[in-house]
Amino acid sequence: MSNICIKSSFNIRKMTIVGVLGAISAVLGMTPIGFIPVGPTNATIMHIPVIIGAIVEGPIVGMLVGLIFGVFSLIRAITTPTVISPVFYNPLVSILPRVLIGLVSYYTYVAVKRMNKKTSIIVLGTIWTGVLAYLSIAFVKNISSYSARSISLGSLAFSGALVIFTLVIGWMSYKKLNHNALDIVISTIAGTLTNTVGVLGMIYLFYGRWFVEMMGGDPELAGKVILGVGVANGIPEAIIAVIIVTSVILSMKKQSK
Repeated sequence: MSNICIKSSFNIRKMTIVGVLGAISAVLGMTPIGFIPVGPTNATIMHIPVIIGAIVEGPIVGMLVGLIFGVFSLIRAITTPTVISPVFYNPLVSILPRVLIGLVSYYTYVAVKRMNKKTSIIVLGTIWTGVLAYLSIAFVKNISSYSARSISLGSLAFSGALVIFTLVIGWMSYKKLNHNALDIVISTIAGTLTNTVGVLGMIYLFYGRWFVEMMGGDPELAGKVILGVGVANGIPEAIIAVIIVTSVILSMKKQSK
């Protein structure tokens, strides 16, 4: 009898957390709070409750919060449509990637937690170095493009800001966190990329040329344009998510001690 009560209490607790985090995700989508202007784009933080739920309470909670996030994205696309909203009518675009955020975040967290510190540092260092190298090369190319008047000063500044943000997050992960949150950092990056790559990958697969045309781009360059959107949004989103998720979960751990 006591086991049944414990199990019931346990399930009620999880469902309560799903409701709270799902509501937060919905509120973030209904208000400007969920979108942070970063240069010419907006970085979303709507996926952050999904990652927190997955890391703290497990994959089922994370996937349920992701489901709420995805369903809300679908409803928002229907009720407040834009020229590109039709792509989100497809649940493979609006819902599936959001459900997978919880799954990927949790199992990445578990996998990294099982690694020794040296291995986890190598994994994070490899990710960080690759991103920094890509952004640095892009920044150098943008300097040339700006000199040739091909891009605006704002785009050049945004490109440089991404390099700086990446350096800062690398320093925070290695020094300030003192290796105590590498599992959280890496799983947060994985969860964020699941959202970005999943959504844009599905868009490219089903609607690539049409999507780029609606954005005013060249349909023949659909792959490159969508990749550019992914980099411009995904990296700031990952950086912001790492800062928020790490701060929240470390605070929760301190309070539980």
